[in-house]
Amino acid sequence: MEERPVLGVLGGSGMYRIPGMELLERIEIDTPFGSPSAPIVLGRWHERTIAFLARHGEGHTLSPSEVNYRANVYALKALGVERLVGVSACGSLRQEIEPGDVVVPDQVYDASHGRARSFFEGGVVAHLSAPDPFCPILSSLLAAGSEAAGSRVHRGGTYLTIEGPRFSTRAESHIYQSWGMSIIGMTTSPEAFLAREAELCYAVLAHVTDYDVWHSSEEPVTVTMVVQRLRQSTQRAEAAIGLLLESLPPTRDCACRDAMRDALLTRPEAIPPAARQRLGLIVDRYLG
Repeated sequence: MEERPVLGVLGGSGMYRIPGMELLERIEIDTPFGSPSAPIVLGRWHERTIAFLARHGEGHTLSPSEVNYRANVYALKALGVERLVGVSACGSLRQEIEPGDVVVPDQVYDASHGRARSFFEGGVVAHLSAPDPFCPILSSLLAAGSEAAGSRVHRGGTYLTIEGPRFSTRAESHIYQSWGMSIIGMTTSPEAFLAREAELCYAVLAHVTDYDVWHSSEEPVTVTMVVQRLRQSTQRAEAAIGLLLESLPPTRDCACRDAMRDALLTRPEAIPPAARQRLGLIVDRYLG
């Protein structure tokens, strides 16, 4: 790989490649946390190099619970990615957020369970500060690109991550509404927090496919409904990311790049050698 990718893209349901991207290389990479969901595709698009990874595998073979989020984020960081966009299908929990709209959230509520939520284990303790889990600069640029691509965009809102793979019951959906959640999906957690531990800028482009099951006058969400609406939104997602690429500044000027500066609690001399090797990509700059 001769050039570091300026952006990583995690394609969600319905987005398994970027048509029109000039293929440079397909990279199969192992990480200390296992293998990513699929080979990482490096390509040239809008005259810049990007790294694309199909979150659910190239044939959508992985459920949200089976995705190796740690390996995905680690592999992209190992390739030099500093900015990461997650593309996600979601349901709306608010009347004003309609199917076909796009949400670029600024908050996340993690209601998933059973997923590996942190890189830090096995002798290394870190407490990540994550009051604002999404990069505000990258999110703003992504929202602007999506608006320019013709989408109706909601800037801000809370993305509720449920475990899945099933959709919500009506009772659950009404409770999530009462909590003040904006949209509901299955993949942004722990992805957002792992990206922050890896000191990547991270933003989500969430495509609204349905009203979940709380809406009395709308049909309950089904896979068929989701797929049909994703087909309509995929081209706008690709255009939005292309416009984002054209607007990305050459350097980062946000807190994401130093997110772990004050997070490590374990004394450097107490870190086991195997853990130091496993996490070196993330913490070596702080251990001297």
